[in-house]
Amino acid sequence: MSSAFFNAIKNRRSIYGISKEHVASNEAIKEIINEAVLHTPSSFNSQSTRVVLLLGEKHDKVWDLTKDALRKVVPAENFSPTDEKINSFKAGYGTVLFYEDQQVVKGLQEDFALYADNFPVWSEHTSAMHQFVIWTALEEIGFGASLQHYNPLIDESIQQEWSIPSSWKLIAQMPFGKPTMAPGEKDFKPLEERIKIFE
Repeated sequence: MSSAFFNAIKNRRSIYGISKEHVASNEAIKEIINEAVLHTPSSFNSQSTRVVLLLGEKHDKVWDLTKDALRKVVPAENFSPTDEKINSFKAGYGTVLFYEDQQVVKGLQEDFALYADNFPVWSEHTSAMHQFVIWTALEEIGFGASLQHYNPLIDESIQQEWSIPSSWKLIAQMPFGKPTMAPGEKDFKPLEERIKIFE
């Protein structure tokens, strides 16, 4: 068992306090994205995951767009907590957007009709694995991150802003930055309730 591997898994937590302070080079972040997309598994080797990395002003912009979208659905008198939360994500260094290419999914449904109903589900599994790999790798080089889901509310504005292909379906957003606070306590249910072993 690789202790380094499991330490990385243990240390990957949701970090909601993040800053723009420099932790690692943009090249190191890009390498994480490239390696994760290249080597994270996918059903039928579909390679359906698509990733958008936003840094600098582009990172700020995605949260401005998110705030604009939320203003349309959250009453003004109740907007203060929402504003604070979005600002906490914008305070970070960058954002990773996770997409799944529906053209790939539909192609698999046509080619393997027997499993057609499963491919959208397996696509979500593929996205989740990419999220976990990138999240853990970012943590390993000193970043804190969390996973957010403001889709589909923000899909159209992001698609227009960065010319995202229409077949890409937004799954999640991951703001990351230098941690400014520790993660909260985490409770664990007994393993005996979660695992069955037959020898």
